Amino acid sequence: MTKQDNILTPIVTTKDLFESQKDRFKLEWLAGHAGGNALLEPATAKFPGLALAGHLNFIHPNRVQVIGENEINYFKSLTDSDRKEAISRLLTCEATVIIILTSGGRMDDLIEQANIVGKPVFQSPLPSPVIIEHLQYYLTRALAPRLTTHGVYLEVMGMGVMITGESGIGKSELALELLSRNHRLIADDAVEFIKVGPDVLVGQCPEALTDYLEVRGLGILDIRAMFGETAVRHKKKLHFIVHLERLTTETNRKIDRLKAEQMTRSLLDVQVPEVILYVAPGRNLAVLVETAVRSHILKMWGIDVLEQFTRRHQKLINKGSSD
Repeated sequence: MTKQDNILTPIVTTKDLFESQKDRFKLEWLAGHAGGNALLEPATAKFPGLALAGHLNFIHPNRVQVIGENEINYFKSLTDSDRKEAISRLLTCEATVIIILTSGGRMDDLIEQANIVGKPVFQSPLPSPVIIEHLQYYLTRALAPRLTTHGVYLEVMGMGVMITGESGIGKSELALELLSRNHRLIADDAVEFIKVGPDVLVGQCPEALTDYLEVRGLGILDIRAMFGETAVRHKKKLHFIVHLERLTTETNRKIDRLKAEQMTRSLLDVQVPEVILYVAPGRNLAVLVETAVRSHILKMWGIDVLEQFTRRHQKLINKGSSD
């Protein structure tokens, strides 16, 4: 991975794409093996993920140029000199990394020149619309910006909830209690978030940590083995952040007892709703997290409890004054 502006951008090479999609697309590598380490997206790309895959385009070249039956017929319609020039433009275009011949099509002169310049050429028996649809989905996710942050990530009442807080404040113990209440663990300690849409983050667990939860005094716990298959989940869209803080006399005086402060946290330029829960003896944090999630769901439905509360009491005040 490369790092730019604190955002991790995965590195995907032409060889990575071939190995991951060869079975799905029945791909055959016809030419340009020397270009196997070429990057699908430069590490310095300002807007990663643009113009990933599409039909042959000389004006705005795609990273993956797909040549179907119509494009092959276009090449065949050209004169020898024009055809040679068009192939040269295609193979020397810096923006284009891979060329895929679809529907079993073949262009021997293209293959010959591709071997000379080291431009990878794949062939698939599938039609070009199918190739483009699946490649766009694969590349958008494979090249999506991502970051790894400290916390515990769970699915609580169908919502993706990340629990954050200083080390030793009790995040893992809280996660364990939530698991005992039939919620699901996604990741402990390190959570990887991937930006799959303009305002959509999907959180997942690094492969090395999947299924495990570390609790002080108990060590490493295998949650899948202890709680069953339904107790863990690989990934989930992020909906809500719960930040744990220790309750002090100073913070206790500043807390608004009628309304929690409306906060958001920016992750990969996505604003995520956040609430602070204060840790103190006698407070049942698992119940508080469930309640915070329920409250967030009500807000998503457009229900403002404080407004309803205020309106009810104002109505009672007005009624009392009129009497």
